[in-house]
Amino acid sequence: MAPTEIDIDPVNHITTDAIGKPGQRVFYIQAWQGNRTVSLVVEKFQIQTLAIGVEQFLSEIVDRYPELPEASSDYVEEKMHIRPPVDPVFRVGELGLAYDSDRDLLVLVARESVGEAQPTEEAAVVRFWCSRSQLRSMCRWGLEVAGRGRPICPLCGEAMEPEGHFCPKRNGHKH
Repeated sequence: MAPTEIDIDPVNHITTDAIGKPGQRVFYIQAWQGNRTVSLVVEKFQIQTLAIGVEQFLSEIVDRYPELPEASSDYVEEKMHIRPPVDPVFRVGELGLAYDSDRDLLVLVARESVGEAQPTEEAAVVRFWCSRSQLRSMCRWGLEVAGRGRPICPLCGEAMEPEGHFCPKRNGHKH
């Protein structure tokens, strides 16, 4: 059976968001084109890493094509929340980026997370074709959402639970 391949070319809108309480949130990437909506489950660190990668990639594009206008990172928070119902196609294992200079579009390639028993060539793939500003805005919003989680312990750098935190720097004492 051939793996699922979905192209949203181009997206009308793309975003990332989280559902749930801090510490129990599920993160998503969601894009739509007309009435078609595609949602994927991602990890928080994938959103954070993607934001860094997009900034580096956009910098390389500007170096190569200096005549291009700068991509905006502006967004309106109300428009960045995901739309229900959220029915994810798959959980993302890998994210990649490419650029089509003829169309001035970035493509965010999401590949399904597969287990050891399933060959990677059977993994589903979704390609989101976005403007540079759409992807930069999504990443900026994603960093904002990721930062709204549990507070970070200033001593050990681990996330702190509301009921307390066993900090290894304090020899496990709760504070």
